[in-house]
Amino acid sequence: MAGRIPQPFIDELITRVDIVELINTRVPLRKVGRNYTARCPFHDEKTPSFSVNPDKQFYHCFGCGAHGTALGFLMDYDHMGFVEAVHELASSVGMQMPQTLDAKSDADAPAINQSKDLYALLEQAAIFYKRQLREHAQALRAIEYLKGRGLSGDISRDFDIGYAPPGWDNLLRAFNAQASPALQAQLADAGLLIEKDNGGYYDRFRDRIMFPIRDVRGRVMGFGGRVLSNEDTPKYLNSPETPVFHKGRELYGLHEARKAIRQLDRLLVVEGYMDAVALAQFGIRYVVATLGTAITRDHLEKIFRLVPEVVFCFDGDRAGREAAWRALQNALSLMHEGRQARFMFLPEGEDPDTLIRKKGQAGFETEIENSIPLSTFFYNQLTGQVDTLSMDGRARLVELVRPLLSNVPDGVFRHMMLARLAEIARLDVSILTQALTQGTEVVRPARRRVAAVAHAAGRSPVRIAVEILLYQPALAQQVGDPQALARLDLPGVGLLVQLLELLQARPHLNTAALLEHWRDTQEGKYLAKLAQWQPEVPEGVEAELQGALQRLAEHYHEQRVEDLLHRERLEGLGDTEKAELRRLFSLAKGGFVH
Repeated sequence: MAGRIPQPFIDELITRVDIVELINTRVPLRKVGRNYTARCPFHDEKTPSFSVNPDKQFYHCFGCGAHGTALGFLMDYDHMGFVEAVHELASSVGMQMPQTLDAKSDADAPAINQSKDLYALLEQAAIFYKRQLREHAQALRAIEYLKGRGLSGDISRDFDIGYAPPGWDNLLRAFNAQASPALQAQLADAGLLIEKDNGGYYDRFRDRIMFPIRDVRGRVMGFGGRVLSNEDTPKYLNSPETPVFHKGRELYGLHEARKAIRQLDRLLVVEGYMDAVALAQFGIRYVVATLGTAITRDHLEKIFRLVPEVVFCFDGDRAGREAAWRALQNALSLMHEGRQARFMFLPEGEDPDTLIRKKGQAGFETEIENSIPLSTFFYNQLTGQVDTLSMDGRARLVELVRPLLSNVPDGVFRHMMLARLAEIARLDVSILTQALTQGTEVVRPARRRVAAVAHAAGRSPVRIAVEILLYQPALAQQVGDPQALARLDLPGVGLLVQLLELLQARPHLNTAALLEHWRDTQEGKYLAKLAQWQPEVPEGVEAELQGALQRLAEHYHEQRVEDLLHRERLEGLGDTEKAELRRLFSLAKGGFVH
């Protein structure tokens, strides 16, 4: 099951949809060989690196790493929720949505309709708050506050800034919701109302400057509200988590930045709504703000799909540097070629709003240009924890770096980070690379042969088998009982067994349908990565699969022999186990292939 949608329905849907046709209606594709290509819709590029594979029904960008199925494309490109994307695809191929999505009651509508209703309510609320800033009797206080912060009427209009008046039922009355419990529940689902302990609802936002938070498509999905006096608390109040709003994934001002600058090449990340709006007023239109949360991987993935460079703007105090370090750690695994991350630390007592008023746009942008590259901040932070003048200190530095660099993708950036570490640690790069890649796990003797074979080929037999099954799922029918593989003690075997069992039970599944079975899981991320593999000789994949399974069979025999010999030395064997050991010694090792 994916949410409340039966998995068989998703399987059938994915096999009916033509991903080339779907994407081509949004991004013009050009056929190159067996695949189709275009300039990536998720990041700015001059040379096409976005590829769509009609056989796998899978897309992948070799520039920014974006990838997925038809469902994933709709979710990322059209910014739909999962259920909404399923509904859209089902409509396009004439499939009826399953009855399992029917509501249990009138108040519990299907998720697709609920999302649409919530967006509509949130848009109406934004219009209401904006009107209150012009018309409410106490709006002058809000206007004076905005003027005091130096905001113009034009920038307030561009960001649709509004005002939530004092009182407990302004929004309730504006929506005429007092007589409709169902509408009140919807407004609560949208994060606009709060349910009372004794029944009924009241307005969540009261006497606050209101900042609508829009998704990339421009739909209002939530709000941030700021008090008019610094003595009131909390200073900022965000919408709660709702079906359409997840603050750990969203960025304030992203829609406005894309609207102001057609081709973004950089995003500046600040911490508050007012900072983002103030910078935009002074001409820094490529600015976004987090919603009261730390920088997450979801934030960074969204940013790097749009631009190749991100600059984080933090306070220069200890808390700011700790927040910057957390952002750096999340960024490491996303540092592919062409991407840059930099860190701008503000002088003590300054925030982006005050600094740009002192320095102006040109002076502030000079500060951005002088910001610290990720690699410099990385090594500055770590070398500050050790004595690099001593051998022990440099050895400690290597150990501090080891787990962090293990997250960096192979490529030029990783090699340059290693080169810098080698320079600081006074080691040859090749020796350092070997030291960093050496695992601490003790390899049992009977497993060394398989490990050596895998290392020589660069891919383990398990990985080879998974890659081939994702490339050509029909080959699963040539494999024997997957449970024979389950006895192996090797990483990834459990996933391989699940893959084989699924394909043998449902032989019509294609690559995209397989990936949807593991959506939003760590295994799914691993499978999506392996699905990008293409064989050098497509005609040889069947023999390569048989070879991988043969090596796994040999490994199992070696593993079992070692276990039995070990037990014999420790406690002796029973007659059954002795017979098994004799049989294994004399058995011509076979594979798992029919």
